[in-house]
Amino acid sequence: MGIDGRKIVLAASDSESNEFMRSTWRQMLLATLPAQYARYLGISWSLKNEVAPDGQAKYVPHGLRAVESLLLERFSPDDIAVCYPDQMGQFVGEQTRVVGVHAHNPLGITFATDVYAYFYGRDIEPINAAEFRRLILHPALRQHKPHLKLIVGGPGSWQIEKKNLQDEWQIDCLVDGEAEEVVLPLFEAAVRGETLPRKVEGHSPALSSIPRIHHRSTFGAVEITRGCGRGCQFCSVALRDGKSLPLDHILHNVRVQVAEGADTILLTTEDLFLYEQGPRFSTNVPALTRLLESVAAVPGVEHVMLTHGTMAPAVKEPNVIAELSEIAVGKSVNQHEDSTHPEKRYANLFVGLETGSVRLFSRHMKGKAYPYRSEQWPDVVLKGMQILNRNNWFPFCTFILGLPGETKEDTKESLDLLFALKDAKWCVIPTLFVPLEDTRLAKKDGAKLVELTDLQWEFFFTCWRYNLDFFRRDAWVQWRFNLAIPMYYYLLGRRLFGRGMKYPLFRLGHFPEWFLRSRLYLDFSGRRTPRYLVPDQVDIPEERMRPALPELANIQPVEI
Repeated sequence: MGIDGRKIVLAASDSESNEFMRSTWRQMLLATLPAQYARYLGISWSLKNEVAPDGQAKYVPHGLRAVESLLLERFSPDDIAVCYPDQMGQFVGEQTRVVGVHAHNPLGITFATDVYAYFYGRDIEPINAAEFRRLILHPALRQHKPHLKLIVGGPGSWQIEKKNLQDEWQIDCLVDGEAEEVVLPLFEAAVRGETLPRKVEGHSPALSSIPRIHHRSTFGAVEITRGCGRGCQFCSVALRDGKSLPLDHILHNVRVQVAEGADTILLTTEDLFLYEQGPRFSTNVPALTRLLESVAAVPGVEHVMLTHGTMAPAVKEPNVIAELSEIAVGKSVNQHEDSTHPEKRYANLFVGLETGSVRLFSRHMKGKAYPYRSEQWPDVVLKGMQILNRNNWFPFCTFILGLPGETKEDTKESLDLLFALKDAKWCVIPTLFVPLEDTRLAKKDGAKLVELTDLQWEFFFTCWRYNLDFFRRDAWVQWRFNLAIPMYYYLLGRRLFGRGMKYPLFRLGHFPEWFLRSRLYLDFSGRRTPRYLVPDQVDIPEERMRPALPELANIQPVEI
């Protein structure tokens, strides 16, 4: 097999396939941590994935499994292999005609990850990027390139074009977007040895084009929806109408995962509350409850995990959180001492808050708040967090610094909202604006660490102070961390980013607030009254309570 090879080989990097401790959070870290220091950071687990007896991968990202399923409609299973980089030499050989590579975040330059590797130096390569480069430059690919085509696709394929790496990496074709309706003709042309287009753009497919998978995905990922339709200008998915996969399709994929050893199912979606949505983004509570109960009832499913959601549905219909909690919390893999669950479990949900500025929110993402108005956004966030926390949902939330047009007053509004959330049970991830391809802000300039203002640095490090205090309460760990903060600043930080980060960084290091309060905007000494308080309720504007017509089910609120 090492000599002849398979006709079609599909591959993904180790770090993007990894499911260590069933933690999507830990996998995300691999796009932020520096590769050259990896051996000192205790993350050798990032390259350890399970391999089947025949050398194929036991689990890879869900998108690659979808491609495999489509190819199996036309090709024999004996023609196709799915593997990690270390096993590519077994499958890429004289008979190989096409290699398909999955690229989720190959260079580490998306919103949540573009920032962090640079704290170690401007030319530092994150683990994800190093592992993808190891895959795309694999000796077997170079040796057999004269008789095979190299196709790269996935959510991060645009990064390769943006950095002008397609020719250097000898990639014949980049696939950008949803690929279900372009995969088969593209791979068939490659097998025949035909010249491929340099780039192919996929579009939102019909539900009937989305295949059922044949083998296990990383984290037991099972897709439940596509698209969103809320219209956020920095996100391409938000510009595509939402659609839900049929329940029998979802349960088939769950059973496939369990049959190949997965005990955890990750329900992947752009917004959990849009599953089988009603008119005007209304949450279909019975359908959501039925979904979670059906997945949890599949024999062999021990844990059910969630991906993304929005705050507004939790505020509009708080009963949905209570109804889903028996499974979302009870079947979660996450545990924290602040949970009131008998086993200290909590549900995790990735929620994009993005800004506390009403002005920026109205300009760039007002559909997130629907059916509420933009000016109600701080109230929606605070009330939604209260409802989630009461039900043992501790969300992972993102904020975006450097949105186009951001002023000091905008940053202060975000800081005020952050201050009001100081006692929340959550993880808050500050990110920098990245002009992603195929979005309404694609031509805007991205934000840069070296250009952050003092207020933006304060926001950034206050977020991580919250996270450290909530998730890392061991006194010995905190003492060592606090000692390292001034060492980092004086040895490296001020040289890389200037003096503006100094006092915000010292807050992260638990310097006393009496020392910091005259130097920073927020005062945590107890003297400051929050600008925002959790409201008793958030009223839906009267004009948005009118009965919706069926044909308005997927209307974008930015058009209303």
